[in-house]
Amino acid sequence: MGITIGVDPVAFTIGGAAVRWYGIAMALGVSVLIGWAAWQIRRGAKISFDTMLGAALVGIPSGIVFARLLHVIDQWELYRHSLSSVVGGEGLTVYGAILGAALGVWVYSRFVKMDYLYAADIAAPGIILAQAIGRVGCLVNGCCFGELATDLPWGVIYAHSGCYAGEFMHHPVHPTHAYESIFLLALFGIIIAFRHKFKPDGAKFLFYMGTYGLWRIGIGYLRINDPFLLGLEQAQFIGLVSALICFPLMFYRYCMYRKEKTLKSGNAYPDEVQHGAV
Repeated sequence: MGITIGVDPVAFTIGGAAVRWYGIAMALGVSVLIGWAAWQIRRGAKISFDTMLGAALVGIPSGIVFARLLHVIDQWELYRHSLSSVVGGEGLTVYGAILGAALGVWVYSRFVKMDYLYAADIAAPGIILAQAIGRVGCLVNGCCFGELATDLPWGVIYAHSGCYAGEFMHHPVHPTHAYESIFLLALFGIIIAFRHKFKPDGAKFLFYMGTYGLWRIGIGYLRINDPFLLGLEQAQFIGLVSALICFPLMFYRYCMYRKEKTLKSGNAYPDEVQHGAV
């Protein structure tokens, strides 16, 4: 019982170089994120297109570097015997991409005087959509699945020799990548539905990071990975730290916002749409 996935993870080759569906999904996700940000600018977001493009040119490579770095750290026992394979693009982590891009854009914002938290709020829904699309690539690639066996009717069975399922080939496993895409789409809907309730700037991004952190803690129990710290795998540990930082910070910033609003004469932070953007 289960859903058999026999799709070749390699979409096509160019001059001997394989282009995998995973890479195509990643590229599509980044395009959707940039498109989302551009749409927000057209709708009145107070950030220039050039500034947004600059942030993307910094955030994308820094995200890739950190995605690879966290993967190598997580799999150090494998890479320490083959240091020449440390540099590569096939092993990437979602959290590395998020944290690397966030750090890169923060540094960039210091140079161009960009309101980082405002920009993060603009980008947050687009980041969520990009992640949801990227996980579809993981589904076809045969990676990031839940290694625990399952007899659920939606369990996936990898059948193509080119996938990364390894010893789990031909055995039904949890499609945790599909679970995550569904979760992310739900999170996107929540943020959009209550977008006017998230105050002050940065609240949407903090809510996304904290909620996603809790998700990674939970979904990690369907995946079998080596413990990183405190008996948790790497993504679970980062998710725990993220939730412990983001939710209290979100609450503190909201309290400060309410206090400042009370002390100021007039409404310094109107309840209507802030800055003309989602």
